[in-house]
Amino acid sequence: MRIPGQRIRRTRLIQTEKYVVAVEVEMVVPVDDPSEPCNESETVQLLREIKERAEQGDVAWLTTKGKVYAAVGAA
Repeated sequence: MRIPGQRIRRTRLIQTEKYVVAVEVEMVVPVDDPSEPCNESETVQLLREIKERAEQGDVAWLTTKGKVYAAVGAA
């Protein structure tokens, strides 16, 4: 379902213990409440899937969706 309103692109960071994934998503500034941009349900589902895949360590799939950063141990 498409929410009517202005579309803007924002980078969202999805963080897990081993990875951070930077994904550019489309957000909507609704006509009824322009105080804050919101995500559509499809975007929320994508963000959830990215988090699940990051937790599983599926780096190949994650790189098709955004930039993947890996945590390194402290020196």
